[in-house]
Amino acid sequence: MKIKLPAVFLIVLFYTSCAGQSKNPSAPEPDFSIYESERIIEINKIIETKDGAGVNRMPNWFRSYLDGGINEVEKLEAYRNKYTFIGINEGANADVLNKWADNFSAFHDLPVLAAARIENRMIAAASLYPDDEYGPFFERMIKNAYSGEYPGAVKEDTYWIKYWFENEDTWEYTESYMFFVLITIDKNALQANIRNMMARTFSAVTVTNVQRNSINRLRQTFFQGF
Repeated sequence: MKIKLPAVFLIVLFYTSCAGQSKNPSAPEPDFSIYESERIIEINKIIETKDGAGVNRMPNWFRSYLDGGINEVEKLEAYRNKYTFIGINEGANADVLNKWADNFSAFHDLPVLAAARIENRMIAAASLYPDDEYGPFFERMIKNAYSGEYPGAVKEDTYWIKYWFENEDTWEYTESYMFFVLITIDKNALQANIRNMMARTFSAVTVTNVQRNSINRLRQTFFQGF
């Protein structure tokens, strides 16, 4: 069924199944996966949703996500003291994607989502190319973020939509499912974890004085807009 949504909505995609599968080899492989790209889906391309009852029955977190992304989700009272992350995957086979969502693990898969946000924050804060701004600290920090553990993360909910799009190769109309998994983690706990990660990373690399100053500024302001 078609549902009433804003004319377009922006999806920031933070998940790649490859990283999850390396830690969970039993997880099924979706048709294809998306990592940190943007997709605009128009209202007339939405075919159906998980609950089948339209926009009024969508979970609050999902409606907020469609309206304004992660920032809007974190403004909800239920998540006011938490960071929220949304793993996303897409394909034509709903059964396979259902299994992917069922196997999605806060423990195993949050590092991919958290590391992507950490990397984006470091890039946004850099006045130069990050490798020049932070030296080896940048690459080492990202690697540590991907391999790190994030205690206390909780898998809160899953949701899906089905939509149609025009295939750029064949110019035919194709239907696809998009699945969303919501994970939350206590804000203070994650901040403490990242601060400790930064301290360990900083002590393990050699940087110039200029880079050291940039890293110190980053550590002081990192969570502004994170």
